[in-house]
Amino acid sequence: MKFSGLGNIREIMAGDLKGVFSNPVVTIVLIGLIILPSLYALLNIQACWDPYGNTGEVEFAIANLDTGASFEDRNINVGNELVKDLKNNDKFKWKFVTEDELRDGVYTGEYYAGIIIPKNLTENVVSITSDDPQQAKLEYLVNMKANPVAAKLADSGSNAIYNSLNAKIIEIINLAAYGKLGELQEGLASGAGQLASGGSQLQAGAAQVSGGASQVQSGASQVQSGASQVKDGANQVQSKVSDINNGANTVKQGSSAVKNGVSQIEQGGEELESAIDPSLIPEGPVKEYVSGVGELSDGASQVAGGASQLADGSVELAEGSSKLAEGSGEVAGGASQVADGSVELAEGSLALAAGSQLLSNSAAQALFTAAGSLGASADALADITGINETILGDYFYSPIKLDRHELFPVPDYGSQVSPFYLVLSMWVGGLITCALLRPGVSHGTKYTPLEMYVGKLALFNIMSILQVSVTLIGAHILGIYIADELLFILSAVLVSVVFMTLIYSLVSALGDIGKAVAIILLVIQISGTGGIYPVEIMTHFFNALHPYLPMTYAITLIREAQLGLIWSNYLPALIILLGIVLASVIVLVILKEKGDKLTHYFEKRLEESGLF
Repeated sequence: MKFSGLGNIREIMAGDLKGVFSNPVVTIVLIGLIILPSLYALLNIQACWDPYGNTGEVEFAIANLDTGASFEDRNINVGNELVKDLKNNDKFKWKFVTEDELRDGVYTGEYYAGIIIPKNLTENVVSITSDDPQQAKLEYLVNMKANPVAAKLADSGSNAIYNSLNAKIIEIINLAAYGKLGELQEGLASGAGQLASGGSQLQAGAAQVSGGASQVQSGASQVQSGASQVKDGANQVQSKVSDINNGANTVKQGSSAVKNGVSQIEQGGEELESAIDPSLIPEGPVKEYVSGVGELSDGASQVAGGASQLADGSVELAEGSSKLAEGSGEVAGGASQVADGSVELAEGSLALAAGSQLLSNSAAQALFTAAGSLGASADALADITGINETILGDYFYSPIKLDRHELFPVPDYGSQVSPFYLVLSMWVGGLITCALLRPGVSHGTKYTPLEMYVGKLALFNIMSILQVSVTLIGAHILGIYIADELLFILSAVLVSVVFMTLIYSLVSALGDIGKAVAIILLVIQISGTGGIYPVEIMTHFFNALHPYLPMTYAITLIREAQLGLIWSNYLPALIILLGIVLASVIVLVILKEKGDKLTHYFEKRLEESGLF
């Protein structure tokens, strides 16, 4: 690089200063250039100072069609009460119109939004106390085309109506709950009285159970005594079974002898009948004898049969006597067990009677206590229903409160967005200045490109300092919040000079192409630096460019100095910003040194076209 000395640089600077004050028109234009960037920042900050607190002139239409309903023997109309509340609400400019006017107004954009209160609103609200509750609904119309911000503001208006309506519903619920608590208290008190009466009856029954248990115990003693007697009789029967068996055997042997005798008699009779021809026997006694012998034979056969049956019956009697003895023993044992079980039953009945009496007393006491507690709760609820309905509604609508703690609190929205608009105005100021003032070309002069670059840079940096000074004065007049005054001023001056140097270097080295690059960077940095919206919600394109944009780090410097300083955020941003600019300036100065003649050639050709 050729660099003949500071003399040429001073000469260039002196010529620029002479040109500033020698021509009043130039002076006026430069003053305009100094003021214009501050207007860009301050007007935008003032416009965003409190956008959600200045909605009183935003028209919001309301159409009330509610016909009311009866509740607790009185007529109520939630829609009318809602309208009454809105008339005392200055958050929006409420317009009370007909349904047709509301629909047409929102459609044409006369109203940004509107809410239609249906005719069955109150009816549905009070249905919560019935067996068939119906959800109350409002019809919310919003014109999304009219204005994007107004549509969001209208949402806050609809929320105000929503919260007011919920407060009314909570009030009705409180009244219904209070009445139900009273009914429940009366029912519990009545139930406690009935239970106490039942307890008296239970005590009488317990006495009867006690008396019956004594009778059961007495009867059990008698059963046990009778069981002993049955057992003794069974033992006696069992002892006589052997005698019965012996007698049965004797009978059976006699039956056999009788049977043999009968057989002999039958054989003798048959022989007698075969020896004597009955026709030869004369009438009289042998004939009677012969006939009697036959009858004797038949009778003997019957005697033999009866003797056999007697023998069989004697055996069965012996076996039955043995079974009777065994069964009597089992009966005696079962009777003894019945007696023991009866005693246990009597003792259990006494315990049951005592437990039932204790349960009755405890249940009655619990019901009396519950009734008293419900009475106290009902009285407390009566006091609660007198609380401000907004507070009560907020509690039931959101029982858990989110306790918000702000770090680095800022009093207004304008101060929050001011880092972005201040930095943006500095870039705009540098761009306008470099577009109107010539950065200078060394071709055809005695100056080297580097001398021309450094000599002209002084005027541009002076302009940047004056621009940021006016902006800072306006910011203080506007009343933006500043946490660290000195660091804020120094950071703003630094950013303004850095931006002016970068844009000047682009235009000085590349001419009109450099202006185009500066404009493109401006457009990209508006969305890609996270000044207003988090860069995370932007597209991948802006997320990728975010770390390489100068305004990303400039906004961090101003934000930290203005709203609350964290050195671990401030210092890295400062180093990266200076690094980006320094690297860019070095590259651009080299380009100017090597291509200043070519840049002059392109600018001449553009001027000759009459368009540039």
